Amino acid sequence: MHILSGEERVFGALASPVRREVLRLLRDAGPQPVTDLAAHFDMARPSFSEHLRVLREAGLVSESRAGRQRLYRLEGAALYEVQEWLNPFERFWRDRLTAIGDVLDSLEGDEP
Repeated sequence: MHILSGEERVFGALASPVRREVLRLLRDAGPQPVTDLAAHFDMARPSFSEHLRVLREAGLVSESRAGRQRLYRLEGAALYEVQEWLNPFERFWRDRLTAIGDVLDSLEGDEP
């Protein structure tokens, strides 16, 4: 049995469009009760709860209680790990685009 690393959990959680949308909602509107989040999706409550569980286990959201409500909050630390992993790829593409720009600039100088 393979135990998932933290990085594998985060990327697995981000693979779902539903979970990415939950993260976007929390980013844009801040902490929200589970009922407000669930209202954005056309799915059974147990299915939605499973998405929230995956996000919690990946460290992407946290849950707290406010009276009878469960509030969900976006947690940025796990996203920082994703950014750190993606950073070399961003540099790769930036370097490639700069090289293309240099070629295009040199071609402009060749025009009569």
